[in-house]
Amino acid sequence: MEIRPILSAMRRNKVGATVIAVQMAITLAILCNSLFIVQQRLASSRRPSGLDEDTVFVIDNQWVGNPTDLTARHQADMAALRSLPGVVGAYATNSYPLSDGGQTEGCSLGPDQANATARCAVYIADEQGLATMGLKLIAGRNFTPAEVVNKADGDMKMPAAVIITRELAEKLFPGRSAVGQSMYVQFRKTPTPVVGVVDRLQVPWVATGGWGSTFFGSSIIVPFRYAAVNSHYVARAKPGMRAEVMKAARDKLFATSRARVLVQTRTMTEARAEAYRDDRGLAVVLSVVCAVLLVVTAFGIVGLTSYWVTQRRRQIGIRRALGATRLAIVRYFQTENFIIATVGVLLGGTLAVTLNLWMVNTFEMARLNTAYPLIGGLVVLGLGQLAALWPALRAASISPALATKAA
Repeated sequence: MEIRPILSAMRRNKVGATVIAVQMAITLAILCNSLFIVQQRLASSRRPSGLDEDTVFVIDNQWVGNPTDLTARHQADMAALRSLPGVVGAYATNSYPLSDGGQTEGCSLGPDQANATARCAVYIADEQGLATMGLKLIAGRNFTPAEVVNKADGDMKMPAAVIITRELAEKLFPGRSAVGQSMYVQFRKTPTPVVGVVDRLQVPWVATGGWGSTFFGSSIIVPFRYAAVNSHYVARAKPGMRAEVMKAARDKLFATSRARVLVQTRTMTEARAEAYRDDRGLAVVLSVVCAVLLVVTAFGIVGLTSYWVTQRRRQIGIRRALGATRLAIVRYFQTENFIIATVGVLLGGTLAVTLNLWMVNTFEMARLNTAYPLIGGLVVLGLGQLAALWPALRAASISPALATKAA
């Protein structure tokens, strides 16, 4: 089939062809970036926290008033929780993964650094912390009882040792073992020895931009018995016993002292669902937007092609009378639509990359994978050909005699 007659016909219908090409370009640009964001959000929501989430639960404890015997109260609570049947371990802490709240510090290799080498989240735990969370120790050792001391909220005590994550170890001590090295926390002058490295421990935040993406796995654990008016009790149950242990734990704590409010008790599974609820919601919204855009674009192509078929009934009839087959008529309209769609895809691919670069600079997003414009372009091309098929078949069914008479 010659392309020149098709291009000549398109020049006589420039507005319609331009509108469809621009519509397809905008659809492709939004489709690529939306699906890329959806993929990133869903991938981030599946990132492991490092904890044994199927067995761990958290109780948020708040003491009534401002008691002066916080240390004794917390020690009594820990003894009560650890005595429960089915409890593997328990400890009090300032924060935990997926909680969306906690403490960050700058980690340096020397006391006089102008800027920290890396930023990290700080978790407080005693010698039962690793076992309670179910963390995998890949180097070094756990804290010894002698290293764990009492710490009240706001107390500026320096830790006797620190356990860090593999990700933070690679940032601070690339190419060498972190165990036995020393680090400085928040520009303090006293070095803290690294005694252990765990495989993974997520920071409390799950944000895909900003700090959440730049130090997601950079965490440290400091050895303290934490005592505060508001604190988190993290506990781990034996497999299959979490529900009954959670209920027993609440009852046990109230039996120990009723001068408290147990603000919230939730599993790590529930914490994950809550932490990533906005990400899942955004993924659903963007998916719906993409689907609507594709449908609108398809109907636009169907409408414009149907209009062209109606306007060219006489020309189609003449071609049929001169011996053009139904397949030739269908091929004509499909080729015409393919040319328009190709222009739209090229414009859309360029627009998609440009839009992504703007979001990278503005919102610290990742760069768009080149596979998205390529695959998206094929999807839009296929959609265009499919949408033009029905009007093309309708054009091919026009009777030469009827078309000539109608003219």
